[in-house]
Amino acid sequence: MQRYFVDQECWNDDALYVNGEDTHHIVRVMRMGEGDNLVAIHPEKGPALCEITKVAEDVVHCIVVTWMEEDRELPVHVTIVASLGKGDKLEQIVQKGTELGASAFIPYQADRSVAKWDQKKAVKKVERLQKISKEASEQSERTIIPEVQSVHTIHQLLELKEQYDHCLFGYAKEARQEKSRSLSEVFGSLKREESVLVVFGPEGGFSESEVEKLLHEGFNSIRLGPRILRMETAPLYFLSSLSYKLEEV
Repeated sequence: MQRYFVDQECWNDDALYVNGEDTHHIVRVMRMGEGDNLVAIHPEKGPALCEITKVAEDVVHCIVVTWMEEDRELPVHVTIVASLGKGDKLEQIVQKGTELGASAFIPYQADRSVAKWDQKKAVKKVERLQKISKEASEQSERTIIPEVQSVHTIHQLLELKEQYDHCLFGYAKEARQEKSRSLSEVFGSLKREESVLVVFGPEGGFSESEVEKLLHEGFNSIRLGPRILRMETAPLYFLSSLSYKLEEV
């Protein structure tokens, strides 16, 4: 069943309309028409099974058949801070991270980031990442679309600390320690509906200055297993482990 996120202004009780690119997808790609069903997701009420009542130019009208009960979101709200990397690494993190349950993403201009985004480039890249997040949310049957925020500096990240219950950063040095606090132990301290901010470094890792600042502001370093992971692998390891610990055990 195809799923579409529908803005609140498009709803009128149990009636709604779909417009924009989603209309093209419904009519031209999926070739749906009157009487066909789809799932529309209200930004507050969640998903509803809907029937198409009318297909007009650039808009598809629907009515709600039934509201659906789904539990697809992680028990905690995780914001992934991903350093800017080469190629499409950030796109991979947003796509796969959305499938694994992340609530939001923040691109980070790290000291050792090879990639550099100027202001004009940053706006377009964030727009593309947000589109990737939306498509991945539909594919994985999420009930929210993770927000992709603007590029942050280290100082902007540190200012976010008070907004989260837990602030963490993945540190390669922890993987080289014989004794280190396990990720399972870290997850054991999380409670339902709490918020987590977790920062991941670029290809060359965090600089000593970044590590000092993060630790000084109360961010806890975490171990992501005994192996050194690529920058695009580390966030996915974290989210997969969190899902297993909180949802599958």
